[in-house]
Amino acid sequence: MTERLTGAAARVAEVLLGPPQFTRAEIAAAAGIEVEHARRLWQGLGFPPVADDARVFSSADGDVLVAVRALLDERGTPEALTVQQARVIGQALARVADAQVTATLDNAVAHRGGAGADGDALAAALQAIEAQLPTFEGFVRHAWRRHLVAAVVRLAAAPAAGDRVCVIGFADLAGFTPLSISLDSAELAAAVDRFEAVAYEHILGGGGRVVKTIGDEVMFAADEPAAGAAIALALAEAYTRDPDLPAARLGLAFGPVVAWEGDLFGPTVNLASRLVNFARPGTVLLAEDFGAALHDLPAFTLRHLRPVKLKGIGAVRAWVLRRGAGNAP
Repeated sequence: MTERLTGAAARVAEVLLGPPQFTRAEIAAAAGIEVEHARRLWQGLGFPPVADDARVFSSADGDVLVAVRALLDERGTPEALTVQQARVIGQALARVADAQVTATLDNAVAHRGGAGADGDALAAALQAIEAQLPTFEGFVRHAWRRHLVAAVVRLAAAPAAGDRVCVIGFADLAGFTPLSISLDSAELAAAVDRFEAVAYEHILGGGGRVVKTIGDEVMFAADEPAAGAAIALALAEAYTRDPDLPAARLGLAFGPVVAWEGDLFGPTVNLASRLVNFARPGTVLLAEDFGAALHDLPAFTLRHLRPVKLKGIGAVRAWVLRRGAGNAP
C-alpha cells in the first residue's frame, strides 16, 4: 500500500513539475543565475534544504529561474526583492496547497463512509488532486490577478507607506480554548470555518479587508474610522447571535501603519491587539483618539473607561463602542 501511495504521489509530482533531472547547480547554470541566489529563492519559498548533488529539480524549476534572471537583468529588480517576494509567495501558496490537500482528503474519507484516512482514501485523494490541476491552477491565477487589482487600488489611495493611515481591528472568540477541548477534530474544523465565514462576510461587506486569521482571531483593516467601527459592531453582534460560536471580543485603533509582505505593522496594530484582551465578550473597545473621532457621529455611542495598563504600551484610556439610538443592525 505504501508503495502504491508513493507511486501515486510521484505521478502527481511529475504531472505538476516534470521529471526530476537536475541538481541546483545545473539548473542555475542553465538559467544564468548564481547558485547561491537560487538557494536563497528555494529557501524563501519555504522548501527544506537539498543536497548539492541531489537531482530533484525539473525543467519547470529552470524556467522559473530564467524568469527571475529576466527580472534581474532586464527590469533591474534588486536580488533581495526577488527573495522577499519568494518568501511572501511561498507562505501564501503553502497554505493554499495544504488546504487543498486536506479538503480533498476529507472529501475522499467522507465518500468512503468516514472510515478514516486509509490507503484507499489517500489514493483517491491523490487522483482527485491530479484531476483538479487545470481548473484549480486557473482559479488561483485569476484570484491572484483580482487581488493584484485590489492592491493597486489601495496603493492609489495611499501612495506611500508613511501616508497609510487606517483602522486596525482584532476580533477573537472569548472562551474558545476550553470550547475546543470539548470538540472532536471535525467539530473544531467546522467551528473555525464558521468563525472565518462570519468574519469575511461582515468585514468585506462593510468595506474592510481581512489582513490575516490566526485560529480564533482575525485581524482586519478599514480606511475610514466610521467604517471600521461599523464592521466591529457587526462582528460583535453576529458572533453573539451565532448559536455555534462563543461571543467575540474586539479591539480597534486608528492611525499610521507600515505595510510589509502582505501584513500591517506598527504602534496602531500593537494597540489594537492589546485592547482586544481587555474587551468583554460581545463588546468593542476603541483607543482614546479613535473614540474621540467618532464621538459626534449619531450612529455610535461611546462610554469612557478608566485607564488600563497595556503590556509594552503603558496606561491608556479606551472607549466602549455601541450603536447609536435608532441605528439598529
